[in-house]
Amino acid sequence: MRSSNRISALLWADILVAFALFVMQDYLTNVWKLSFTHAAAILNIWNGISLVLQPVFVFLVDALLGNLMMLVISSTAYTLGIGFVTMSTPPILANSTHTCKQYEPECIGHTQKVLFYTGMALIAVGVAGNNISVKPFLQEQEDRNENDRTAYLKIAGAIFVVVVALTGAIALPYIKPWTLRFGIPAICTAVATILFLTGLCCFKYDSNGPEGSQVTGMFRAFATRTLPMWMTFITCGLVSSFGNTYFVEQASHLNRHIGKWKLPPQVLLLAQKGASFVLGYGFKAESIAPVKGIVMAMVFSVLCCITAARIELKRLKIVGSHGLLDKPDDSIPMSIFWLLFQFVLLAGLDKFLEKSVAKFHEDEFPDESERKYLDNFSKGVSGLGFMCSVLSVYVVGEISERGGNMNWFQDTLNRSRLDRYYWVLAGLSSVNLVVFVVVALCCRCWRR
Repeated sequence: MRSSNRISALLWADILVAFALFVMQDYLTNVWKLSFTHAAAILNIWNGISLVLQPVFVFLVDALLGNLMMLVISSTAYTLGIGFVTMSTPPILANSTHTCKQYEPECIGHTQKVLFYTGMALIAVGVAGNNISVKPFLQEQEDRNENDRTAYLKIAGAIFVVVVALTGAIALPYIKPWTLRFGIPAICTAVATILFLTGLCCFKYDSNGPEGSQVTGMFRAFATRTLPMWMTFITCGLVSSFGNTYFVEQASHLNRHIGKWKLPPQVLLLAQKGASFVLGYGFKAESIAPVKGIVMAMVFSVLCCITAARIELKRLKIVGSHGLLDKPDDSIPMSIFWLLFQFVLLAGLDKFLEKSVAKFHEDEFPDESERKYLDNFSKGVSGLGFMCSVLSVYVVGEISERGGNMNWFQDTLNRSRLDRYYWVLAGLSSVNLVVFVVVALCCRCWRR
């Protein structure tokens, strides 16, 4: 088997795990019976940690490990992590005081919780390590062996990525037991890791070892047109955190039928990734100033919050008119396709921000190693935004119940006012946009 195939297998496994974890919000609310805000807090902290780890791992790769050793560590952590999450599902290791064969909160004991949280931490390590090292290491191997760069292999790899994505979006959700929903990606990840490790004997090694950290130059860049700009990215990360938490919660009981066919919730993630691909293909970073591209991303952020607020208000009106306020498990006669608008806008936010920040760093910092640090630190700042969403929910909830009013965040979504929270975030995103424009003008980085 070619080296490039062994390395690419890690990417394919990542995609399948991503589709499995997309419905983790449902798992925590339906099986663990957590409130939707508690479940979202767990996932947003996990997502934030996986992003914050990336700049740390970039330093370790350059200073000590190299891409190969990082992939050995991250792929092993990924495999153990999704394996532990699978083992944490109730039927595998039942609570000693119950004979549990169902997915019930009574079956979630100390052992299950330890396995789950340990598994999620290991997956965060795996996600961060793979994100920073898979593509660079794949490029290293291709640079050393031109035969691996043949067109048919690239086409075959792209087709396989599409097949894996479609499998994750369409086939996996029809498997009802949660053990198998997590178990199948766990098996695929284990196979991918084993395939990768079998290539240790044939990968092309860099005899010079790690390049050495450029962290000093990175801090110099961090201290100049860049630190003030990064601080505005926290709000963008906060909005991005909705994608696999509150948006999934909104979708969980909506009508998913097209005729007789019931679509899985993962179709929304597939639509988001498809929109991201189209926008990435259509948006040419060279044709627009990076700062203007970042402004466009922030406009997407505002529009996403406004759209989500209006659609949630529509959902609540339908819930009220059909007497479903205290029936959180009942289906709501509203099409899930209403949520496509906010998922597409979220894709626009993420893609424009990613492309524009990368182009800004490319224009302003000629040293490639510095750009690598800056790109990953930008992602780390967005990760702080994910974690700040937990704090924002708490603060907004406390303020909303002043004067004897009802807290906007109740145990169930039907009794909550998530639409008002979205409006708050729309206002915050608008302020963020204004601040960014002012900072950009002051730093004289508005080039075109």
